[in-house]
Amino acid sequence: MDKKSESVSLQFANNALLPMLYGEDDKNLAKIEKSFGVVATSRGNMLALTGESHAVHTSRDIIQGLYNKLEHEGEISSSQVDAAIRMATPAKSNGKQARLPLKADVCIKTQKKTIQPYSQAQAEYIEALSNHDMVFALGPAGTGKTYLAVAQAVSLFIAQKVDRIILSRPAVEAGEKLGFLPGDLKEKIDPYLRPLYDALHDMMPAERVVKHIENGEIEVAPLAFMRGRTLSNAYVILDEAQNTTPTQMKMFLTRLGENSRMVITGDLSQTDLPKDIKSGLQDAIKKVEHIEGIKCIRFSDVDVVRHTLAAKIVQAYDEWERKKRGGNINQNQE
Repeated sequence: MDKKSESVSLQFANNALLPMLYGEDDKNLAKIEKSFGVVATSRGNMLALTGESHAVHTSRDIIQGLYNKLEHEGEISSSQVDAAIRMATPAKSNGKQARLPLKADVCIKTQKKTIQPYSQAQAEYIEALSNHDMVFALGPAGTGKTYLAVAQAVSLFIAQKVDRIILSRPAVEAGEKLGFLPGDLKEKIDPYLRPLYDALHDMMPAERVVKHIENGEIEVAPLAFMRGRTLSNAYVILDEAQNTTPTQMKMFLTRLGENSRMVITGDLSQTDLPKDIKSGLQDAIKKVEHIEGIKCIRFSDVDVVRHTLAAKIVQAYDEWERKKRGGNINQNQE
């Protein structure tokens, strides 16, 4: 790769957009400078970028893309800036090979918004959701596993490619012991299905969500409700699947009917099962990942798209667990 220093300039037609583009105290420019090792110098409606050739051209493309978004949408968020940087940067985690950038037009269209990937893993995931009948998504919270699955379900439902959406979770724990909770069955299970409701409301107008739930076109139910059913012409999502037993997981996977798709999401580091019970998600991955038509996407700490502190917290916990397994942490430290 050419390491020679190079300088390129950008000229912007609308000066009024530059404060939003550069960010408060130029914090957006500072993120790009830090990420790619370039120096950004602004004067009037001109911006000069200096640094290694590839880094300069990558930074230029990011800034131009963000400016174009500002022209069309009137605003950009800090998370969108972070996403643009992530999407342009081949990601490495835990010594794994870097992911190569995917095409930029990968997206999911719903009634309320068009959702674009915020990381390379998310782009791979969106492509998998489009091209496979069954997708497993593994990784920590904050990587968009459930959110993007619900978005794809809504997109296909709107396009009338499926007749219904079924969203499910193991309630409370794998054994689904809800009896001690007050209220009727709906009141017992709703708190544990709330994240799925929240994602739905982000994709569709609230009145449409209520209407589709009332007429059965959208069903949000605990995993136990899947037993004995064949789910045809449906988009089925099982969330928090790490808390299923192998028996429950086999039951769920074999519900797949004609013209249906399934997405199974979970974080194997957050299993709430008793220590003597194997996770059905872990068991299923070993047994079915190789089957044609099934795709497994693995997210890591670098794919966390919440607050930057969330990614650092995930990394800190992972590092602690690695040290613990390696015997570098004693009981007194715990």
